[in-house]
Amino acid sequence: MGTSDGGYAGVRVLAIANQKGGVGKTTTAINLGTALAAIGQRVLIIDTDPQGNASTGVGIPPDARRLTTYDVLSQRAALVEAAQRTAVPNLSVLPANNDLVGFDGEAAAERARLFRLRDAITGLAGRPGGSPFDYILIDCPPSLNSLTLNALSAADAVLVPVQCEFFAMEGISQLSQSIDEIRAALNPRLEIQGVVLTMHDQRTGLSRDVARDVRAFFGAKVYETMIPRNVRLAEAPSHGQPVLLYDYDSSGAQAYVQLATEIIERERLLQAA
Repeated sequence: MGTSDGGYAGVRVLAIANQKGGVGKTTTAINLGTALAAIGQRVLIIDTDPQGNASTGVGIPPDARRLTTYDVLSQRAALVEAAQRTAVPNLSVLPANNDLVGFDGEAAAERARLFRLRDAITGLAGRPGGSPFDYILIDCPPSLNSLTLNALSAADAVLVPVQCEFFAMEGISQLSQSIDEIRAALNPRLEIQGVVLTMHDQRTGLSRDVARDVRAFFGAKVYETMIPRNVRLAEAPSHGQPVLLYDYDSSGAQAYVQLATEIIERERLLQAA
């Protein structure tokens, strides 16, 4: 999967970001990554949240995180060295832990540190034989700190999860402004690849209203696939499993399979354009 817009050779990098918390960023990183892997893509999830929930959600407990995102950002380890395979074929994770809090403080004082993740991915794509991954999904913290700035500086595009609830549009306007500022200051190729509606409950008027408003604001950027409010999605992380392993037939799992297919198709259209 080559790029023609100044991106990385052979790998597509998507940051999963929204400055609002609780919108399904980590759930999307885990389950979209698993779904992409299930349809044959080689996927790396980069966990940039000090809580490390994406790492836990793909089955890497804290005591098994021998190298972490902190080691890569601190240039103590190469990305390919620190990535760990998961129980899902084709899916690896760069795990995180609370050490990242220290990097956030360090990076705030030095602009060059905002490009550490971009440099690590560039090194990965430049390896003999090319990148071992087709997609890199970066799970971002729910704030615009130096960890999120590292992710957005490294990304080709942003995938925005939006929860179908009352304050959804407030988070969208903040993120849109931030992306414009980052495009101007740090990463001129950054774009919104797509918006995914999460925690959708078709029985409620509020969910339907939010979905309508988001589609009116973003137009064709919004994926047709919507992620439903689903008990199995909520239960799966406590078992250290993506929902596709925990309950493949659940509505949440099937929605992420559909989303992965839609993203692949959208990427093909972008490549052909």
